[in-house]
Amino acid sequence: MDNIKTVELKVLPKDLENEDLIKKKAANKAGIPFHKIGYLKIIKRSIDARSRQPFFLLRVELAAEEPKADQTVYLQKLKQVEDAEPVIVVGAGPAGYFAGLELIEQGLKPIILDRGKEVQERRRDLRAIQQFDTVNEHSNYCFGEGGAGTYSDGKLYTRSHKRGSIIKALNLLVEHGANADILVDAHPHIGSNKLPKIVANIRETILKHGGEIHFDTYVTDFLYEKGKFRGVVTQSGKTYEAKATVLATGHSARDIYKLCASKGIALESKPFALGVRIEHPQPLIDKIQYGQEEREENLPASSYKLVCQVDGRGVFSFCMCPGGLVVPAATAPGEIVVNGMSMSRRDSPFANSGTVVAVENEDLIGFEKHGVFANMEFQAAVERKMFDWGDGGQQAPAQRMTDFINGKVSASLPDTSYIPGLVAAPVHELLPNGIYDRLRQAVQVFGRKMKGYFTEEANIIGTESRTSSPIKIPRNKETYMHEGAEGLFPCGEGAGYAGGILSAAMDGQNVALAIKLFLS
Repeated sequence: MDNIKTVELKVLPKDLENEDLIKKKAANKAGIPFHKIGYLKIIKRSIDARSRQPFFLLRVELAAEEPKADQTVYLQKLKQVEDAEPVIVVGAGPAGYFAGLELIEQGLKPIILDRGKEVQERRRDLRAIQQFDTVNEHSNYCFGEGGAGTYSDGKLYTRSHKRGSIIKALNLLVEHGANADILVDAHPHIGSNKLPKIVANIRETILKHGGEIHFDTYVTDFLYEKGKFRGVVTQSGKTYEAKATVLATGHSARDIYKLCASKGIALESKPFALGVRIEHPQPLIDKIQYGQEEREENLPASSYKLVCQVDGRGVFSFCMCPGGLVVPAATAPGEIVVNGMSMSRRDSPFANSGTVVAVENEDLIGFEKHGVFANMEFQAAVERKMFDWGDGGQQAPAQRMTDFINGKVSASLPDTSYIPGLVAAPVHELLPNGIYDRLRQAVQVFGRKMKGYFTEEANIIGTESRTSSPIKIPRNKETYMHEGAEGLFPCGEGAGYAGGILSAAMDGQNVALAIKLFLS
């Protein structure tokens, strides 16, 4: 047997770690004597829970001899760039950091500016918002080193394989400390307890190779005139100049959008979605999905993905966090925004998911005066309305799912993972009518699709509003550069070109490669 063969296997959860059994099944499937197999590797792993007995689906490579290993180590390709041509990168999220790594590989020096704090220091501000209702508008669940994804599970699933090298992005994460399982799992995640260390390791790589990173540094002005973008000015008055600037500020940097508009840099309104976060007991979701009273050993906390059409619009689950927590994601005082996260073990007794409705023009009546910012102002108005219901803190308005459907305030609420606490409120009235009506119908549809999903044990929590940026910063499809601002490269989720950690990372890599061509 000279060549590697690939076979597909089904194994019971209890047999997932039984190497001999897997080897025997693979040998039988490939028609190869067991004793002649010298190499076996699982290259893809997923769960099939459609039948009464869940299985793991494995894609396995096998051969007589272990093949010559791929010696690609991406960190070995990085150059020393301390004295190289500088490129400004605004934002230290996945788009900004992966742009920085690619710039170094291309022989350019990234100067990365982030409004927030280093990933470990950022924890103090997360504690402040959860325990003391104090929102630091520059350091929170959305802003700071690693970006919004750092403390929302580190989910790595993406459909955007054509955007760039997903293999390179995943391997860079592994080279910085992520478990190699992310190269195998169909829906990989790292976990909010482990991702901060990986982010810190990326920082050290960038600094080691001569890049610069400046925290607590936010942009207040652009050096832009006559169609040329030449740098930025920060809150301290310091100026950073370069021939190329990457704008990777994330989906919640409203001040940057306003600055772009004030400077005459073209923006576009972008579709987005808004709704609630729905929290169930995790054992209930496990029972629905696996059909077991108690989850079998080796089966992970179960997840779901739901979508339907209601009155001509999509309603869908988003950012599902099995074994997770609901967290406060406000980026300014006076607003209630919630998100979800999970630790690597996904062992919380709760499951939560954003459940949102596509926002359309009919929702924006009264907001048209804001022009390109109509979506953004609509989003902000809902967040303020949720906040105004409470006592001035980060308690989130909530209803039992059954009461939400029936349009009445709950007399009591189920237990929750949300640390600031929930307050019984008329969420059905706080949401815009068109959003509520569709959510109400969709939840009942989902209850028919997943028997047991529709229950008084679930909390409906407002509001899930930061699903994506409501603004797009347009750029040329070939050069990745803003067509009206030479030297400006919009990037990542905040510019409207990504929707998660991996897609943002790949967009950062692509932008860096485009900058190399621009400067050549």
